[in-house]
Amino acid sequence: MANVIDIAGLPPERIVFSPSPLAELGAALHVLSEPGHHPGLHGWATATASALKPDLADRLCEADFLWRTARSDLLLPAVPGATLAEELDALDRIDDETFVAAAFEIACSPSYTRHTPSPLVDAGERARVREMAAARGPRQAAFTERMLEDPDGLRVWLRRLLEDCDQAFFADTWRRVRIQLAADARHKAELLQRKGLAEALASASAALSLSEDGGSILVDKLAGGRTTAYGDGVTFIPTAFGWPHLVIVHAPGWRPVIQYPVATPELPPARRPGAGPAPPRGPGPPDADAAVPHPGPRPAHHR
Repeated sequence: MANVIDIAGLPPERIVFSPSPLAELGAALHVLSEPGHHPGLHGWATATASALKPDLADRLCEADFLWRTARSDLLLPAVPGATLAEELDALDRIDDETFVAAAFEIACSPSYTRHTPSPLVDAGERARVREMAAARGPRQAAFTERMLEDPDGLRVWLRRLLEDCDQAFFADTWRRVRIQLAADARHKAELLQRKGLAEALASASAALSLSEDGGSILVDKLAGGRTTAYGDGVTFIPTAFGWPHLVIVHAPGWRPVIQYPVATPELPPARRPGAGPAPPRGPGPPDADAAVPHPGPRPAHHR
């Protein structure tokens, strides 16, 4: 079965490969929530989680439905920015109805491929979202209620949470992986220009391919779905922390986004504040001062 992204007539310049600090933060938060999915990052996840201040750890638990089982659309920007602050500013410019609908798209949607109205303006959708959230436990129910009753306040709270993550651990994490991700995105963009989309897709993941007529991108997944990239285009975001997952955003009304893994990361464990210089590292993925060649396509994890 496959997810299908219709790209018939889409100009090549609207197919973008670019790293995203917000998307990588979302991937890192998923690792912290589900470390068993990422054995190569066990050391990093254990050290980072143990170094979190209790208040930050508690707040991450409150919002973890946004990244634990599946990644919220909010964490996969269609137009990646140069910095996390720039991408958070772009989130701030989204109206409340769109923001809330996107937040609930994965966890509280009856059909990810069928457009549903925002629960802020539709009473039936609001009741259904509350019912689905309650079935997922008290934490998600409480978070959902806060977002429905005070979306502006919840948005400020969520931005502060992501900024506190950046200060606590992600700024150092991003420094370690950003050059590798930028190099991979450039490599894919060059393949797109020189050899075409089929070659670029094959290089990104074995789960990605171009249809025989060239009019669709096919994403091998357990569940089927279909969306279109007319007008806006498609964004491909490389990730180190997301390996081996392949994440796709194809919600109606949103520009399709695909986050693809670039390597099995072997980052050293996070350092505790005041722990002194990091010990020498052996072979493994690079930090911000060195990039390594892409190791080839990896198997996709079904969302």
